Amino acid sequence: MTLYDIPAPAKINLFLHVVGRRADGYHLLQTVFRFIDLQDTLHIEVRRDGQITRAYDLPGVAENDDLCVRAARALQAATGCTQGAHIDLVKRIPAGGGLGGGSSDAASVMMALNRAWNTGLSREALMALALPLGADVPVFIFGQSAFAEGVGEKLTAVTLPERAYVIAQPDASVPTMSVFSDPDLTRDSPMIIIADFLARPTSDFGRNDLEPVVCKRFEPVSNALRALKQMGVAARMSGSGACLFAEYPSFATAVLAEQEIAATMRAASRGSAISPGRTSGRASTDDVYAAARFRLLQSCSGLDEHPLRYWIA
Repeated sequence: MTLYDIPAPAKINLFLHVVGRRADGYHLLQTVFRFIDLQDTLHIEVRRDGQITRAYDLPGVAENDDLCVRAARALQAATGCTQGAHIDLVKRIPAGGGLGGGSSDAASVMMALNRAWNTGLSREALMALALPLGADVPVFIFGQSAFAEGVGEKLTAVTLPERAYVIAQPDASVPTMSVFSDPDLTRDSPMIIIADFLARPTSDFGRNDLEPVVCKRFEPVSNALRALKQMGVAARMSGSGACLFAEYPSFATAVLAEQEIAATMRAASRGSAISPGRTSGRASTDDVYAAARFRLLQSCSGLDEHPLRYWIA
């Protein structure tokens, strides 16, 4: 038995506040997760010999450290399942981008194998099993847009308005641990309640407390944000970065914005970039654009729920 084209969508954090720190060093957060239709794709072949293997390489990640492999083995150990799996993965979500790609892959493996192996774990049981793999993994199994607290594991479903996004990946990858260990990180943002966010349930709400630290440590992120601001694009970092996103009322408007950003950057590379509405300061404007680099610009729709939400009984 083989399951083909299993989706593993990315997430964005509409805001991210660090509100404290536990005695064990883990940070206490408040955030809202939203899935987007930028996604990795998995193909999983069920094995009879009980082995968990992968059909792909991840640079710098040994098979035993791979979240997909670890997720499958965790489900296998928790249920006593004697079947195995051979996992293939097509990556589209940037690594080190704050979009939850590895966490999403692990969650989709768990949900797919729970179905393929007929292990029958509930959503709550899978979420508990997923948490040791990473704080973001449970939200993908939760399957809905969520207001998150604690280390990210306390989830409450929220209904969000239809929105689309332009995802911009600067020329950088950001290791999450280095950001959370930075002494300059704000760790005492005031607590909010869900009603505060629901009064303005868009990316205009709040801020990302990790963004100043990432901009200080990773110049390409700072340069990219500065260039987008110069274009009049209200962008924010997702998670611990490096990816940025800007919110739009529809997919069509997001596509137009993506095209305008790309055209401005192309013009800058030819030395002819002029910001809309500017009649002077050409050199300064060009310098801002020349310093910015994007590995990825992509328009995405926000999702109301995870594509595999109903794979769990």
